[in-house]
Amino acid sequence: MDNTTSAFPRLNEAAPAFQAKTTHGDRSLADYKGKWLILFSHPADFTPVCTTEFIGFQKHADTFRSMDCELLGLSIDSLFSHLAWTQSIKEKFGVEISFPIIEDIKMDVARAYGMVHPGAADTQAVRATFFIDPEGVLRAMVYYPMSNGRSIEEFVRLLQAMQTSDANKVATPEGWTPGCDVIVPPPKTADELAKRAGEGYNTVAWYYSTKSL
Repeated sequence: MDNTTSAFPRLNEAAPAFQAKTTHGDRSLADYKGKWLILFSHPADFTPVCTTEFIGFQKHADTFRSMDCELLGLSIDSLFSHLAWTQSIKEKFGVEISFPIIEDIKMDVARAYGMVHPGAADTQAVRATFFIDPEGVLRAMVYYPMSNGRSIEEFVRLLQAMQTSDANKVATPEGWTPGCDVIVPPPKTADELAKRAGEGYNTVAWYYSTKSL
C-alpha cells in the first residue's frame, strides 16, 4: 500500500482517534468529547487560497462556538511555520487566528483521515473538512480541489442542519436554513400511510411531507 495515502474514514462510524501537537499545545480527539468538532486540512501554510480560508474560518469562529463546535486546522507543516503564518495573517490582514493548528509532519492524522490523495503532492493534504459529533462519530466530510477555496458559510449551514435533524428527528431539504420547513420521515407501514393525511403536515405526496418547527 502506498504509504502516503489511506482508506477514507466512513460516515456514521467513530472518527479516527489522534494525538497531535498544535499551536495551542497537545490535542487529541478525546479532548473534544461532548462538543462538535470541525477538523479541516489545508495544502500548505503561506499560500493564498489557504489564507482566505483561515480568515473565513476565523470570522465564523464565534458562530461555530455558539453552536458548541470547535475548529481544528491541520497541514503537513511545522509548528514554527504555523506560528509564523498566523502571525503574518494578523499583521497583513488584521485577523488573529484563535483556533489550534495541528503539526502533522509525519502525516499520521492526514493518513488516518484520507487527507492525502494520489495525484496530490506527497507533502500536501487536500482541502478536506470533517464534522465530528459530540459522541466522536464522523457525520459529514467535504473535499475541495487544491485550486478552490471552501465556503465557510455552507459549513455553518450544514452544522445547523445536522443539529436540527438530530434534535427533531427530521431531514432538511436542499438549501435549508433555520426557519424553513423541515422534512418529516415518510411512513414505513400501511397503517402509517393511512394516518399521514390527518397528521397536520404539508403533504405533497405520500413520501414527501413537511412541517415548520
